Amino acid sequence: MLSRIYIKNFALIDTLEVSLKNGLQVITGETGAGKSIILGALRLILGERADVKSISKAEEKSIVETEFNLNNQFKKFFIENDLDYELQTIIRREILPSGKSRAFINDVPVTLDVLKELSSQLIDIHSQFETSNLFTSEYQFKIIDGLSENKKRIENYQQEFSDFQTLKVLLKKLKTQLSETTKESDYKEFLLNELEELKLDDVDFEEVQNQLSIQENAGMISENVGQILARFHQEEIGILSFFNEAKAKLSKIAEVSTGFAELNERLETSFVELKDIISELETEAEKVEINPENLIYLTELNNKINSLFLKHNVSDLDELIAVRNELAGDQRGASELEAQIIETEENIAEKEKTLQALADTLSINRKKSIPVFIKKAESLLKKLGLEKAKVDIELQEASEFNSFGKENIQLLFQANSGFPLKPIQTAISGGERSRVMLAVKKIIAESDELPTLILDEIDTGVSGKVAEEIGNLMRQMSQDMQLIVISHLAQVAAKGNDNYKVVKQDIAGKTQSTIIPLSETEKLNEIAQLLSGSKITEAALAQAKELIG
Repeated sequence: MLSRIYIKNFALIDTLEVSLKNGLQVITGETGAGKSIILGALRLILGERADVKSISKAEEKSIVETEFNLNNQFKKFFIENDLDYELQTIIRREILPSGKSRAFINDVPVTLDVLKELSSQLIDIHSQFETSNLFTSEYQFKIIDGLSENKKRIENYQQEFSDFQTLKVLLKKLKTQLSETTKESDYKEFLLNELEELKLDDVDFEEVQNQLSIQENAGMISENVGQILARFHQEEIGILSFFNEAKAKLSKIAEVSTGFAELNERLETSFVELKDIISELETEAEKVEINPENLIYLTELNNKINSLFLKHNVSDLDELIAVRNELAGDQRGASELEAQIIETEENIAEKEKTLQALADTLSINRKKSIPVFIKKAESLLKKLGLEKAKVDIELQEASEFNSFGKENIQLLFQANSGFPLKPIQTAISGGERSRVMLAVKKIIAESDELPTLILDEIDTGVSGKVAEEIGNLMRQMSQDMQLIVISHLAQVAAKGNDNYKVVKQDIAGKTQSTIIPLSETEKLNEIAQLLSGSKITEAALAQAKELIG
């Protein structure tokens, strides 16, 4: 579960820290108080893109840190990713003033992929604007596979499917290579011989260019280095002579003035460095000699390599070597490619048998679970004020394997009796979306091992008895997981095990958002305010007490 949130220098938040508990955690606050800002910060923990515009003080980094209480089921993940496993694990994102972001798990830097993989197992954030997820095949399969206890089976299937896809890509590539090899064999052999003649593995192209530059400028280099060394070694007016004189004088001053002692040491160090530079200049100067034959060889080699860069549309030697290796592979001959094609086709056929068996099992389990889903969903929707609502899941055999088996899925819905069921994306109205999504979330929560679910104003657009049922439903869900709810409904706030309020304050002339835990009295007043508005009436307080029970 999510036990702590710490946010610093993020949008309107200067510093925010709040501890959370298990059960139903309800967050309220006026529109614009900063609830969405807190959610935006939490989405960074899920690996979403960081935006430098979110930094409030441009010269300081922004920090979002969360602490989760874990159990041993996560230990395997930490071992596989070489991370320190802690029962109280801290996940942190930092946005630097430069715009770069960094991610850490227990203070160990991690990639966003690793961060996403862990956080997706810990927390799910659902906004009222994300109900369109319900329309996707991926989400609909997630619903029914959760009820079917297909989680492990779908993971096995998807691994096999990934291997199957890889084999199909390989087969296509081999067939393309065979076709090209047959058509262009002679030309490719010419290109390969041209590349092999240069013995590219033994060529250091940077050194070739360096030596060529030295040869082309040998006269200039020798002349200038000679003048430099002469200036250093001149007696009386040479740099070394002057340096020695300055060093001797400063040494005398250092003896009588401690303030110059450090400067004397620095001058000594600089003198040693200067002599080392002179020595290396002399060494390098000795290496420079005009060699016309070497200049011709280096020029020709450089021109050949640059010409091949242009011919093969590459920019460096590694890419050119890769082209050579690919050409060498192409020249293994059509017979070898044909043998590989046959072997790959046989592997694909075997993989198809495996996939078919797994897909059949997935489908059987799904079909068994459809009546369970219908019963649960319609019962929940009835409680949520959609008494006539009907749902169904339609599975149709697909012509090809996909990520979820060999079938397509369609969630069907109808809110009114006497009308045919239709695909949910065409049958559901805006006012029904939140309630249907909440029912689905409840069903998923029963089979999912997700520790924390955050619902952002998913109860928008309802009131009265339906609002009361939503609160009851959320309280039920929180018995199996930590449920954090952002709501404007008094009926939902009344069901909270713990309540918090997001407030906006003016501090030192600057607007800042923060979140505060509510005491029982403050909770009562907040619920009353949700009922009556800014002015809390006695009637609202009495109703609030009744809602809390």
